[in-house]
Amino acid sequence: MLKRSGILVTAAISVSLFLSACTSRPTEEELRQLNDLKAEVSALEKQISDKEKEKAIIEREVAEKNGKLQECQDDQAAVRKALGQ
Repeated sequence: MLKRSGILVTAAISVSLFLSACTSRPTEEELRQLNDLKAEVSALEKQISDKEKEKAIIEREVAEKNGKLQECQDDQAAVRKALGQ
């Protein structure tokens, strides 16, 4: 995802350079667009980070529940063995 954000910024800069090829300096509008894109990239990177943290929490919860399930299955197998089934 971070790679995608980098590509987005690179594309924005490339387009800006292409459009301003006849001038030596970017226009105010181009600078504003670039700043807007940088802010968007920053917001998207934060969202990615937040989602990765959320994913880690969920994966930890799943692992805990899988552990409890395995423990219950082990207990069930031991009880069946003790009952001779």
